[in-house]
Amino acid sequence: MKFLKSLIKFLIVFFALTIAILYITDTDYLIKAVRTIYLKGHSTAYLEDYKEFDNQPIEAGSAQPWPNHTNYNSVEATEKLQKVNKDWGTIAYVIIKNDSIWFESYYDGFDENSRSNSFSMAKSYVSALLGKAIMQGHIKNLDQPVCDFLPEFCEDKASKMTVGDLSSMASGTNWDEAYYSPLSITTRAYFDDDLAKVINGLEVVDEPGQRFKYASGDTQMLAMVIEKATGKKMYDYLEESFWKPLGSENATLWQVDSESHDLVKAYCCIASNAKDFARMGKLYKDYGQWDGEQLLDSTFIATSIKPRFPDSPEYGYGWWLDRQGDKDFFMMRGHLGQYVIVEPNDNIIIVRLGHHKSPDEGVGAFTKDISVYIEEAYKMLENN
Repeated sequence: MKFLKSLIKFLIVFFALTIAILYITDTDYLIKAVRTIYLKGHSTAYLEDYKEFDNQPIEAGSAQPWPNHTNYNSVEATEKLQKVNKDWGTIAYVIIKNDSIWFESYYDGFDENSRSNSFSMAKSYVSALLGKAIMQGHIKNLDQPVCDFLPEFCEDKASKMTVGDLSSMASGTNWDEAYYSPLSITTRAYFDDDLAKVINGLEVVDEPGQRFKYASGDTQMLAMVIEKATGKKMYDYLEESFWKPLGSENATLWQVDSESHDLVKAYCCIASNAKDFARMGKLYKDYGQWDGEQLLDSTFIATSIKPRFPDSPEYGYGWWLDRQGDKDFFMMRGHLGQYVIVEPNDNIIIVRLGHHKSPDEGVGAFTKDISVYIEEAYKMLENN
C-alpha cells in the first residue's frame, strides 16, 4: 500500500513537471496533440478529427444537386479499384462525367453526405478566395506585396514577398513541412491555439518568388492577408463567395485555431463530402462560370492551372498539375489521399476521399494511388 501511494505521488509530480516544462518551452500545444490524436491511436491527423477542434459553420444556400448521368452506376468498379479502395481505406469514390454523377460509391460507414477532413484540398479554396479578392478590388493583383497587409513581413527579403508567391508556394520562408514530427512547425500549427503568432514568427530565408517549395505556412499567411484585405473572416468569405453560389447541398465546417483567436486553419480542415468538394473542380473546369454567372475571373483560373516555374511543372497557384499519357489533369490534393481530379478536355471529375494514400507517400510528390484512381476510372468509362 505504501509503495502504491509512493507511485501515485511520483506520477502526479512527474506529470505536473512535464506539463510545466511544456509551458515553459512553449510546446504546450503537444497537450492538445496527445489528447486529440495520439491517445486515440493515430500518429497524424485523421478524417474525422474535426470533431475534436473548434470549428466555424459555413451555411449552404439553395442546393443544386448534381444530376445523375443516364448511365449512372451502370458499371461496377474494376477489380483493381475495389482492391485499392479496401487496402487504402477509401470512404468515397465518385466519377462525374459531363457535369452529371456517372458513378458513386461509399465505404466504411460513410455516405454521400458524410463529412470528412479536406486536409490540404483547402489550399485550393484559399487560392480561389485570393482570386475573388483580386476580382473585387480588395487586392490589386498577384504581385502586391504581403507587406501591404502584414507589417511583420516588411523587412529585408520578406519585403519582396508577394501574395502570388504565397499562392504558388514560393515564399522563401523557413517553414518545415513535416507531418509526423511532434516538434515540427507543421504540427505546432495544427494544434496551437494562436496560429497568427506561429506564422508571424516565420523568417524569409530565401529570395521569394524564385522556386516552388511546398509549405502549408504559405497558405496560412495568404489567409491572413485575405482577411486583412477584405475585412471578412475566411469562413464568411467562403460562404458568400463560393459555398452558397455553387449550390452546395450541405453546410460545412472550417476548423479554427481557437474560439478566442478565431483564425481558420487555412492550409487544411474543411469538413465536407465528395460531391460538394467537387464543385470547386467544376468551377475551375468552366473557368469561373457557374449557372450563367462569372464567380471567378477566367484569366486568374487560366494562370492558376499552369505551372509558375518551369522546373516545377507539378504546381500552379493553389492547384496541383499532372500529365498522364496524353491527358492533362489539375487537382486538389489533401493529406491521406483526398483528391478532386479534373480533366477539362474530357469533362471528367474524379473524387476520392479516404484514410490512407499509397505507401510511397512523400511531401510534394505524386503518389501511385493518383494514377490508379485515374486509370481505373477511365477503364470503367471505356467499358460503358
